[in-house]
Amino acid sequence: MFKVTQGRVIGFLNAAGYVFFFTLRKNLISKISLICEIILKRPPLFLILPLLLLLLLLDTAHGIRLTNVKHLFDIKHNFSEPSDVSVSKEGIIYVVDGVNNKIKAFNQKGKFIFSFGKKGPLKGQFKFPMGIDIDDSGRVYIADSGNRRVQVFNSTGSFISQIRVPPKDDNPADPTDVAVNEAGNRLYVVDNDNHYILAYDLSTLEQIKTFGMPGIEKREFRYPFLAALDKEKYLYITDVINTRVQVFNPDGLFVMVIGGWGVEKGKFFRPKGVAVDKLNRLFVSDSYMGVIQVFLSSGDFYSVLGDPEKGAVKKFIKPMGIYIDDNNRLYVVEMFAEKVSVYSIEGDTGRNVKDEEVKQEDDRGQAVSE
Repeated sequence: MFKVTQGRVIGFLNAAGYVFFFTLRKNLISKISLICEIILKRPPLFLILPLLLLLLLLDTAHGIRLTNVKHLFDIKHNFSEPSDVSVSKEGIIYVVDGVNNKIKAFNQKGKFIFSFGKKGPLKGQFKFPMGIDIDDSGRVYIADSGNRRVQVFNSTGSFISQIRVPPKDDNPADPTDVAVNEAGNRLYVVDNDNHYILAYDLSTLEQIKTFGMPGIEKREFRYPFLAALDKEKYLYITDVINTRVQVFNPDGLFVMVIGGWGVEKGKFFRPKGVAVDKLNRLFVSDSYMGVIQVFLSSGDFYSVLGDPEKGAVKKFIKPMGIYIDDNNRLYVVEMFAEKVSVYSIEGDTGRNVKDEEVKQEDDRGQAVSE
């Protein structure tokens, strides 16, 4: 394998002798095909060099739809590799500050209010927490990964209860996210290292079922990471190494796969965060590519987030957890920038948008039984 980077072009030579090129300059999705991917069989050097020069010129997003976002403010508070964010019905913004082993709370203007937690194994303490969700009553659920548990707090950070996530086949649990379905009385826990999902009774916190196993087929995972629920309580889970998002109905039955490996539109390199807006569109962050893509509830690619001032694809610094609140504000955890950036979701530009393309009805198709 060879690599030509400098933030601009990467090339790969595989075992079969094929060369793959794609641009990483400014916009990761460029020129008609979004990212120019060229496949040649053992090309001579005189062909490779002009192609590299061509790819360096591809730095604008032509021929694709951009869903523009307007920057409102950034939240910074001595974070150390923050990983996830959620917002309560009262408008309190909670940020998982993992390396600092804290949960920090901010108001709607990004002003710090309070924090809770410190490093340790006791109740109310954390060891590298990763994921968060909040129910309608304001209870805060934290995936306390290093302590192999989920902790539940009230809105001000007082400890309520915990779930000890069990090992699987003698492998310790690694909970990285939680998703709360109050209507269905379910709490879903993502176990990253064991490649499966656990479902709990929300009232009793007793385990009900699990689904998933290591693999590449439907209902199989390779390092599932973050999760989100839509308005119909369908569950979306980023399946990181399989470079896709898997969708399940409220009963845990497989519905469909979104994405797959690639650098063109609708594909992923390292999908991490998921969120659903009021139109039931799915937003997916790609931590390696630095972009956020938008999909319809059918799973079809819709757009890429854009910067209206530049008329280009909006770039983020290792985006991880994302959240969309009731006011259509988007919160993006930029892990390596050590901040949460906050945006309003604006209109679309680029390719003409047809009204019927943004479907609000359920068009995901039928679930598949186990």
